[in-house]
Amino acid sequence: MKEKQPGIKPFIDLIISTKISKWALAAGLVGSILTMLVNLAIPLLTRELVDGFSVEALSTTLIITIVVVFILQAVIDGLSTFILSAVGQKIVARLREIMWFKLLRLPVSYFDKTPSGESVSRVVNDTGIVKDLISNHFPQFITGIITIIGAIVILLIMDWKMTLLMLLAVPATFLIMMPLGSRMAKISKGLQDETAAFTGDIQQTLSEIRLMKSSTAEAVEEVHGKAGIHKLYRFGLREAKVFALIGPLIYTVMMFVIVVIIGYGGIRVAEGTMSTGSLVAFLLYLFQIIYPITSFAMFFTELQKAKGATERIIDILDIEEENGQHGLEKDIANESIYIEHISFGYEDGENVLEDITFEAHPGEMIAFAGPSGGGKTTLFGLLERYYEPTKGDIRIGETPISELSLSSWRSQIGYVSQESAMMAGTIRDNLTYGLANGKDIPDEQLWHVAEMAYADTFIRNFKEGLDTEVGERGVKLSGGQRQRINIARAFLRDPKILMLDEATASLDSQSEHAVQEALTRLMEGRTTFVIAHRLSTIVDADKIIFIEKGKITGAGTHRELIESHVLYRKFAEQQLS
Repeated sequence: MKEKQPGIKPFIDLIISTKISKWALAAGLVGSILTMLVNLAIPLLTRELVDGFSVEALSTTLIITIVVVFILQAVIDGLSTFILSAVGQKIVARLREIMWFKLLRLPVSYFDKTPSGESVSRVVNDTGIVKDLISNHFPQFITGIITIIGAIVILLIMDWKMTLLMLLAVPATFLIMMPLGSRMAKISKGLQDETAAFTGDIQQTLSEIRLMKSSTAEAVEEVHGKAGIHKLYRFGLREAKVFALIGPLIYTVMMFVIVVIIGYGGIRVAEGTMSTGSLVAFLLYLFQIIYPITSFAMFFTELQKAKGATERIIDILDIEEENGQHGLEKDIANESIYIEHISFGYEDGENVLEDITFEAHPGEMIAFAGPSGGGKTTLFGLLERYYEPTKGDIRIGETPISELSLSSWRSQIGYVSQESAMMAGTIRDNLTYGLANGKDIPDEQLWHVAEMAYADTFIRNFKEGLDTEVGERGVKLSGGQRQRINIARAFLRDPKILMLDEATASLDSQSEHAVQEALTRLMEGRTTFVIAHRLSTIVDADKIIFIEKGKITGAGTHRELIESHVLYRKFAEQQLS
């Protein structure tokens, strides 16, 4: 099926949405047009200079006029170039802002399906293509058209016969340029898509560099990287072939026209029906016409690339956002949570959770156990509202959580995962991450939450203390240290609900003991949901919910499940005996 080409209207609408200064754009275009008009005057002045050329006949006024014209042309050209470049930079900055703000508010489901490197490429590369078209190629196209029209009008007035002879080259030029320009547009679009995919692959490999090295996968990644690089190379070669055709073909046509004009003009000069200055002016105007025509192919290529980039940008902007600030602001302290007959699937018709029902009262600890892949972490995703249930409802008190604003709901939840997620920066940055008043929180408060999380001792051992750099994803810290900083972060937020996703699963026994003590402190007085493979951490839970293949197959205290649930009893015998 033939691929539908994106229209020009979405591109124009996207540019308008950036709210660029119309006055600045108009000033830049007017400057470019004035530059073009001054350029059109130069051949006429040159004709006067050549026709009256002799040392005695040199006109001081003419020389001064030519100098002034050159200076004026340079100044106006410089100003208009700067203004248009500034407009282009403003457009790309605004587009990147719009894209970045949008990406931050997209649901987790988007990132489940889209490589992060591809999204980065859209923000950086695709917006840059739009900028290049606006600030560079569009002004050249407008001034090129005006230059061609102006030059042809002047030439027709000067000598219509010579002009018609010269214009014979125009159809030949367009016959060459149009198919090659269309071919270039397809190549460029493919190059953009391949660049986005390659960026995603590289980012994924580098973000998991330790996994790659521990798996001795350098050779495998070399092959993958080489394949991606070779694809880009092939696109580059195809692009180079088109350029290699455009340049020589246009040069051949133009040289043929120049030879014909010089030959015919030379005859006219010899016959006395044309002056030498007029012939020189003709040649100068010819050169002024050649450049815009050759640049048109590049403009149409860039226009196709920009339309393609716009299509991909709009695809992202059209995705429905999370509701963010919209909804009720509600204090959920001392409220019970009701999960009523919820089902959920990442793909249509393939439920990961099926008819899940339970409730949690204030201060209770609800634990989830069961085989891996049963849906426990997915259930946490629904509680955090990373996803919405396909059936059923989750309520806090009498209010469905879908009616609360995301900021209100999530700000009252403390989440500690097994990955010990951290951002590059300092320990202080990670403790206060996401808090609007983070920079104003006194050190005494930070040290207090660090002490509560049993993290103060190792932080004080660092030379820079709270200002110690942790590295990308906290690689300069041990797993136990990262986890205790995560717990300290949760203490700082004083959450009403606590969610622990196998928070000690990846730790050694010494670190696990310290982290478990910190978690015990953190859970006091809070409604807590816990996922744990190690039953020893949840035997004291108020309720343990056993999930198998997306369904609840048992619920009760540790003792009740030992007596009533065969698989739970088997788990307990393996781990606790």
